[in-house]
Amino acid sequence: MDKTLTLLGVGDMSLGLPDAQTFFELTAPTLRDADIFVGQVEHVFTSRGFVTSTGVSSPPCDPENISSFGFAGLTVATLAGNHIWDSGPPGIEDTIHGLRHQGIATVGAGMNIDEARKPALIERNGTRIGFLDYNCVGPERTWATKDKAGCAYVDIITHYRLDHPTPGGIPSIYTFPEPSSLEAMLRDIRDLRVDCDVLIVSLHKGIGHTPVKLAKYEKDISHAAIDAGADLILGHHAHILKGIEVYHGKVIFHGLGNFVTVVRHLTADSTKDSKQWAKRRKEVFGFEPDPEYPACYPFHPEAKWTIIAKCRIESGKIMKVGYLPCLVNTKAQPEILKNDEKGHQVFDYVKKITREAELDAQFVWNDDEVIIPLE
Repeated sequence: MDKTLTLLGVGDMSLGLPDAQTFFELTAPTLRDADIFVGQVEHVFTSRGFVTSTGVSSPPCDPENISSFGFAGLTVATLAGNHIWDSGPPGIEDTIHGLRHQGIATVGAGMNIDEARKPALIERNGTRIGFLDYNCVGPERTWATKDKAGCAYVDIITHYRLDHPTPGGIPSIYTFPEPSSLEAMLRDIRDLRVDCDVLIVSLHKGIGHTPVKLAKYEKDISHAAIDAGADLILGHHAHILKGIEVYHGKVIFHGLGNFVTVVRHLTADSTKDSKQWAKRRKEVFGFEPDPEYPACYPFHPEAKWTIIAKCRIESGKIMKVGYLPCLVNTKAQPEILKNDEKGHQVFDYVKKITREAELDAQFVWNDDEVIIPLE
């Protein structure tokens, strides 16, 4: 375990357009150069099955596009998410098969709950890195059971309480993990801890399309995972960057934002569901997409800023954690920035959202990457 290993992690990836490989062209050389590259695969890849809405109906991605993950050097695909059931069991089966055919390990989903909770283990130069992955946002139909395909999950309970005697008024919102599902996750972590040197937990969590704000459960579940033995937490789902936290010397990326996330089903003029979504997006989340960006990138204007989490592993331990600042350009391609004016826009943004979320991480430049001091 003498060799220094580099691990890179990104947030949501969806390949809903043809020629998907082109969206990785600016980042693939860096991603392929890592010893391990892990990312969240947001939608399924299949040409069979059915489309079932788990919010906004999401048609599956073309199975031919799955080779783009191989082109980008993806090592581990996390699959526990709110769209994993969008094409039913065939979508899950075909996505796992397609990724593994590319030599990519999968975690977080399976044809039953045992498969979904099974960790991925990657060994590099004698160092064993273990991965677990959980969906914390539902809906319940995405969850795997003993005899149903789906994803690993932690059930999050939401409680609303009025602060004033005004029925219909604005409530305080409390979120917390349901105890038995949280304990199942913690048991998985404790069991995996004895079989690996570095343990990484991915969590599909967060308040979508909303800058800064974290729900209470996000810190609770992340802290509990670290207390049980996790070395790093990678969050995704919100489609916008969230702040970064250091807890007991371990880093929590509360939301890595979008990476390659191109979709064809959320444009305001495509389907009835998408038109309703466009209206609801404005009413609930209060934004319109940046008009300079293509229709395939219908996200919050601040979603153009993103990062690649970067870890250096030495002697079986994470010794350094940081990130590479990125910009999703107007072609919906993420591009890695340097320690220059554009790079400082991302740096300042991450610093701002971390501070406003009352998180404690600090950030310093080291050449063209940003380091997060662990003490």
